[in-house]
Amino acid sequence: MRFRAKTVPFAGLAVIWLLAATFAAAQDPYFPERHDWGTKTAEESGFDAALLEEAVEFAIASESTAPRDLALNHELTFAQEPFGSRVGPTTVRGALSGIVVKNGYIVREWGPSMKVDMTFSVSKTFLSTTIGLLYDKGLIASVDDRVGPYMPDDELFGSEHNQSITWDHLLRQTSDWQGTLFGKPDWADRPVGDHPFEYPDRPMYKPGTHYKYNDVRVNLLALAGLHVARDPFPVILRKGIMEPIGASNRWRWHGYENSWVMIDGRNVQSVSGGGHWGGGMHISGRDLARFGYLFLRMGNWNGKQLISEEWIGMARTPGEVNPSYGYMNWFLNGPVERDGEMVKSIPDAPDTAVTFRGAGSNIVYVDWENDLVVVVRWIQGGAVSPFIGKVLAALR
Repeated sequence: MRFRAKTVPFAGLAVIWLLAATFAAAQDPYFPERHDWGTKTAEESGFDAALLEEAVEFAIASESTAPRDLALNHELTFAQEPFGSRVGPTTVRGALSGIVVKNGYIVREWGPSMKVDMTFSVSKTFLSTTIGLLYDKGLIASVDDRVGPYMPDDELFGSEHNQSITWDHLLRQTSDWQGTLFGKPDWADRPVGDHPFEYPDRPMYKPGTHYKYNDVRVNLLALAGLHVARDPFPVILRKGIMEPIGASNRWRWHGYENSWVMIDGRNVQSVSGGGHWGGGMHISGRDLARFGYLFLRMGNWNGKQLISEEWIGMARTPGEVNPSYGYMNWFLNGPVERDGEMVKSIPDAPDTAVTFRGAGSNIVYVDWENDLVVVVRWIQGGAVSPFIGKVLAALR
């Protein structure tokens, strides 16, 4: 892996990240083997066992009330949008589950945490991580480069509006790319206006000036990265991240039935960065916990730097347009101004904590200050912040 010097904004936060990495290295942290993840009791890990159990019971009582058959759930939600038909696989999800990892050890685990399920927009964090692997290899010279020159033709980035889009714009969901990809026009995803079915002529914004959570453009990032890598993203992720961290062989990263492209004479599926129309990352809670733990250790797994601290620093840097969002799907917990007040997504959590978030809800919480990773799946969205608050309150 080739690492390059680069000035990262928000120097104060960069110092915190460096101190966190140094502290972790000095403590000689524990790393689980592939088929053996060590456990410790709540007391051994510095928790009040009764309070931690209260947090778990709260989560279980806050399970999502949406249908467990995610194909049916799609019909009741996303299918109501223009061009909302499902084109990727779904699962029948399990019950609410979760894992609490402190100092590298599993402290509490509940529900079917080994079940492989859709993870919706947490897929985006796997996508941005795979783009980071390409960056670390030097295949993407700079995130401020325009994407168009990396593509084999001008079909997707040839228009005057799309020509100025950079990798950073796509990673931060501020590209405002205009077009249709795999049968889905950009305006049809989370459409605006009173009559979305009649609203293809949406407002236009200069790339980099307007944030919109938009899976068409997320999938565009995956396709652009595929053309750079010339190898399937699941293969790159497996070799670069998932095998070294000891993940199972059961996770699958899906695309769409119509997202196949020809790369070097091979028919390769471009993956989805979410489950909006099906597909995306299907994975167990255990493997999600390993993925989160890699970032808790600043990209280093048992002495091997799998993804650079530089990339993690950029992923954790607030965007200018949306300071609560880093690279997809890094949700930052630093305070931001809303309606004249400074607020945080999870009030009880440190400013430096992050969450990887997907519908369902699927949550991976990473907290460097408390040496903590928490995974919770299929919890109601409004219960996420109080649940994390209860876990933190259980720490002595």
